[in-house]
Amino acid sequence: MIRAFLFDMDGVIFDSMPIHAKAWVDAFASVGLTFTEYQVYLQEGSTGASTVNQVFMSQKGRAATQDEIDHIYGVKCKIFESYGRDWPMRSMDKVLEYLKGKGYTIGIVTGSGQKSLFNKLNHYYPDIFKTEYMVTAYDVTKGKPDPEPYLKGLEKCGVNASEAIVIENAPMGISAAKAAGIYTIAINTGILENACLKDAGADLVFDTVEDLLKHLRSSF
Repeated sequence: MIRAFLFDMDGVIFDSMPIHAKAWVDAFASVGLTFTEYQVYLQEGSTGASTVNQVFMSQKGRAATQDEIDHIYGVKCKIFESYGRDWPMRSMDKVLEYLKGKGYTIGIVTGSGQKSLFNKLNHYYPDIFKTEYMVTAYDVTKGKPDPEPYLKGLEKCGVNASEAIVIENAPMGISAAKAAGIYTIAINTGILENACLKDAGADLVFDTVEDLLKHLRSSF
């Protein structure tokens, strides 16, 4: 019996990935490092520190120092905030209201530490999310694709893996959810091919949130 749905945030709850991608590309460029938008989508779900370290290892052959991590992530956050826009994902409010009406526990499992997005959750999705059911970059020591974030999500929601479904949009998030033993539905809201999501282990892949909603209404 399914008791909980665990949602990724960026690219699922918020249509924020295009700006995250641009912010990461520009932040790395500011220190002379190359990072493409496509790579951002592939790395989505990792913590900021993990993303910085991955780029440093591939281009400098060493891990980043804490000062370098703090600087680059700080620049990225400032660029992101400078756009001053809100990006609720189209039709996601209908998905969340439907699941809430059915009595499911609704959690968030995100690698983000972008506090501005956390503050907007209740504005765009009032009375949906509870802090005690949220896992963020501040709650884990290992980011996606490690299963720790989703294992933590199960723990916070008080359910077993067989009692939950994950809604994701990114390969690393899908890998993390599957490693935690959770059935995972992907919605392809970004620039990756569907095959990337399937290859990461997604049990189902939908092209739109509307397609996801149709499936949920017919199955749950």
